[in-house]
Amino acid sequence: MKKTLNIALITLALIPAALFIFLYAMHHHTVSKRHLPTLEISDKNLAVRGNIISSDNYRVANSKKLYKTTIDVRSLDPNKIDLFVKLYCIYTNDSEKRVKDLIKKSKNIVVLSYSIDEKTAAHLKQLAKKLNQKKVFIPFSTQNRSYTIGLDVLESGENRQFLAEKSLTPVIGYNKKVDIDGITKVAGVKGIEKFYNDFLTPRSDMKITGKRDIGGNIILERSSRKSQRLDGYNAVLNISLNLQSQIENMLDKAKEKYDAKEIIVGIMDSKTAKILTLASSNRYNPSDIKREDYSALNSTATEYAYEPGSVMKPILLSIALEDGKTRLDEMIKTYNGKYQLGKRTITDTHPAAQMSVTDIIAQSSNIGMIVIASRLESQTIYEGLLNFGLSKQTGIDMPYEQRGVIPTMSMLKNETYKATTSYGYGLQATFLQLLNAYNVFNNGGIMITPRIVSKLELDGQYYAVNEPEIQQIITPSTAQKVKNTLVAVVEKGTGRKTRTQGLEIGGKTGTARIAQSGKYSNLYNSTFIGFANDKENSYTIGVFVKEPKRGSYYAAQNALPIFKEIIDLMVKNAFLSPIETQKEIKETENLDNIKD
Repeated sequence: MKKTLNIALITLALIPAALFIFLYAMHHHTVSKRHLPTLEISDKNLAVRGNIISSDNYRVANSKKLYKTTIDVRSLDPNKIDLFVKLYCIYTNDSEKRVKDLIKKSKNIVVLSYSIDEKTAAHLKQLAKKLNQKKVFIPFSTQNRSYTIGLDVLESGENRQFLAEKSLTPVIGYNKKVDIDGITKVAGVKGIEKFYNDFLTPRSDMKITGKRDIGGNIILERSSRKSQRLDGYNAVLNISLNLQSQIENMLDKAKEKYDAKEIIVGIMDSKTAKILTLASSNRYNPSDIKREDYSALNSTATEYAYEPGSVMKPILLSIALEDGKTRLDEMIKTYNGKYQLGKRTITDTHPAAQMSVTDIIAQSSNIGMIVIASRLESQTIYEGLLNFGLSKQTGIDMPYEQRGVIPTMSMLKNETYKATTSYGYGLQATFLQLLNAYNVFNNGGIMITPRIVSKLELDGQYYAVNEPEIQQIITPSTAQKVKNTLVAVVEKGTGRKTRTQGLEIGGKTGTARIAQSGKYSNLYNSTFIGFANDKENSYTIGVFVKEPKRGSYYAAQNALPIFKEIIDLMVKNAFLSPIETQKEIKETENLDNIKD
């Protein structure tokens, strides 16, 4: 009986000990479980910015993923450091000395590179697996936990590439780097990159979640989960890179020939207002902008307003024709080429006692335009200029477009302001505003918002964006009458250098002194804007020569020859097809002395 009692007491005493051992074991198991490697991990597949693509299907801007490579030096076998460095540098073309120095200076994780491209990153991931198998990376312990980290390759952002380099700038624009949750992205600052930034920007990254393998990679199986990766839209231009590049090369030579500050060329499809070329002699590489490029970062075509000179005359004429204040065959008194305007004497380069309205435009008579403008009410002129989009943005898909300046209605009540406005002084317009206004004459009186981007594209699907506004600005009859006078400028006036057999060509020259510090300087701007049509196609074309210093500053001597070269390039590239005719253009006079 006593023996049985002792056994019972011993058993009773052991129960707390057994319970303690059980609880300790459970606690140890739980803690140990916390230290086990995570069985499920997440990873991201970063979305990238959309491409910019020319009309002839060249990618002129795209984004490439960047990868960051890191290594925890604690998991690198000290006896195999040289092997790792050599292999890593073979794959990346990095400096062995630089990589080895980074490893020696670090006590744990070190970033070897922030700018590994996608192809190299894929090769490095394969290298990391092989190095794990070869025991180049070994476990190390810290805080009672064991790790083998080795080489890690992670997506770190994107790099914007401009494959056309300097071509298409400043239209295409440039970007700045932005940091979003430690990932390097880009955002548009100027040009198309800025205007379409919200569309080009990647919309959402792909997130992948699943079980991990021994190398820390996600095992793609049924149980793994992933969201959809949504890149940015691609922007498809109306501009042909081939034609644009040829015109840019021509402008480079012309800039040197005339010692000009800048030369701008714009070509617009007259029926649709699609911009087929918007070229500048001042360009830069958006991937590598230097200090000397700063002056070219802004788009002169849309952000620089200037006094246009005589290219304003057809616009004022159309206002007078619409108001019924003149006719093309009317003879206007032109005072033998001299007219007193207040204290100033206005002189024509082609003096005559009188001229027809057509000849006033063809010979660019300031006096004739003063007489015509004097018949118009100030409100009629003011509303007419507004109607042609002057002092208003054209709405082109470019950021920071300037509005220009026109005289107020009260200013136009002054005969001097009215007179100077008629021949293009006392107001300012951008090159794009003038090009858009002239398009009205070659498009039956209709104004259409100009567009550089044709459409957006994503996964083979195309989307219209920024539908242009279409307005009847003047009657088709008035448009045709002004168009006829512009043809006369080329046939017998200041634009004769542009004549091309088999094509309908018209346009107007304009030369204006540049005002500085409240007075006119000895610097000039030259402009020629017109059109070129064949049986099927019609184009509005403009040339702006900013501050030419070599040779003549008259538009007829610099802008006009450039216009002619553009016509020849468009024929060569099948944009225009001259009609075969037996008529020959014969030069019977010296065209080098033509002014305006």
